[in-house]
Amino acid sequence: MTTLDMNIFDEIESNVRGYCRAWPTVFDTASGSWLRDEDGRDYLDFFAGAGALNYGHNNPVLKQALVDYVMRDGITHGLDMSTVAKRRLLETIQTTLLEPRDLDYKVQFPGPTGANAVEAALKLARKVTGRTTILNFTNAFHGMTLGALAVTGNAAKRAGAGVPLLHATPMPFDGYLPEGGDDPFVWMETILDDASSGVDKPAAVIVETVQGEGGVNIASVEWLRSLAQLCADREILLIVDDVQMGCGRTGPFFSFEAADITPDIVTLSKSIGGYGLPMALVLMKPELDQWAPGEHNGTFRGNNPAFVTAQVALEHYWSDTLLSTGTLAKGELVHRNLSKLTESFQGLSTRGRGLVHGLVFDEPSQAGKVCQAAFERGLLTETSGASDEVVKLLPPLTITSAELEHGLGILAESVGVVCEGAH
Repeated sequence: MTTLDMNIFDEIESNVRGYCRAWPTVFDTASGSWLRDEDGRDYLDFFAGAGALNYGHNNPVLKQALVDYVMRDGITHGLDMSTVAKRRLLETIQTTLLEPRDLDYKVQFPGPTGANAVEAALKLARKVTGRTTILNFTNAFHGMTLGALAVTGNAAKRAGAGVPLLHATPMPFDGYLPEGGDDPFVWMETILDDASSGVDKPAAVIVETVQGEGGVNIASVEWLRSLAQLCADREILLIVDDVQMGCGRTGPFFSFEAADITPDIVTLSKSIGGYGLPMALVLMKPELDQWAPGEHNGTFRGNNPAFVTAQVALEHYWSDTLLSTGTLAKGELVHRNLSKLTESFQGLSTRGRGLVHGLVFDEPSQAGKVCQAAFERGLLTETSGASDEVVKLLPPLTITSAELEHGLGILAESVGVVCEGAH
């Protein structure tokens, strides 16, 4: 790799780019759980496209379906026209996802990204209820567009909006208050039921069951059930943002399944397209489908190649429980390995569910140093949390146990280098 090969990025591409700074190489090919740079060096992927590659890079089953579709001149750009690819996807969603879980949802294609799905969900909740306020949670992340930023917690991301972010009221997420602090639901119930609290009755509550960008913060099933009941009792819509934690990341397909709740609205993106192609969905209870035709639209909401790979992914991986049970088993393997690290080094803790785990550092700067050391040893990881104090692990769900052990070994070595070097 020559200096000129790297210079073009500095010369032409915007300063806004981020991941390339943490991983300063030029990637060329990828397969399964691995990427290879143009110098031929391999990197094990514990990032998975920020959760967009749950089935790995260039998954051969999905790739073949995509190639076959393109080679027969299948529709690529379809807006919201009816197509064969969309029909097959809707049929598969119904038979593979909804009917086995006794879920009754209408399906909206809002645009290609998670932020598109969140914006549509917020607009719909306000339209249906006639209210404007949305309750969100501390450390939440829902996207970078203005509506999504309004319900996001991170101060730096919010500041990028450049305008006031209105009509959202933050509430404490599960575990946010210090031990012994007031019950957050007592607080929420009190202000919602008091006409003089200064908080208008909200249209909806939006929540991630696991806050990935916020630091791998886990909502307990008891907390989620209490939240769902609070919303139901007050006729407030419950939106679950499953953009990163859906599609099997926590074990079951939907991250809220473990709590046995049924959200009014669900947002999906990232791995719903299967192959890493842009695609997003909004699932809504039928009575909430009050859109007028064309009231919410987008030029690229009909990405038919993504419909093809999404349909094959659902059919191939979610017609049985093998992937789900495998994810939970691999999650236990990750938890055991990270727990050993927390026992070996002071100032570390861990939390996670399924195949999303975080290694939390009391000294925030160490998390970034561990990620850098891991990259130098051939492992891709990223930080998350308010102070980037968490090393977040998000490997493909299809990763093998041997690959997982290999990556965890690199992580352990990297933690040792950083933590022992700090003393």
